[in-house]
Amino acid sequence: MIQHPKIYVAGHRGMVGSAIERQLLAQGLPVDSIVTRTHAELDLTNQAAVSVFFTAEKPDQVYLAAAKVGGIAANSAYPADFLLDNLKIQTNVIETA
Repeated sequence: MIQHPKIYVAGHRGMVGSAIERQLLAQGLPVDSIVTRTHAELDLTNQAAVSVFFTAEKPDQVYLAAAKVGGIAANSAYPADFLLDNLKIQTNVIETA
């Protein structure tokens, strides 16, 4: 029996994350080896939630393509908010992984 790595794709609904997921599947990785969570299921800006998720799932690999996005108007109106949330996402996932 072939054992495949358990891979978490953060941001699997976005342009980059969905491309990563498609590529993993095209390379023959079984669907059940890929772990995904929507923002509603896992808030990556919440360190405690990220820690609980990683403890439960124990992924072997992490592809981090998650980010808060809002379009040109929102990014222009709230640049610090987007930057702060994206730094939280990156820091929480990297630290916990």
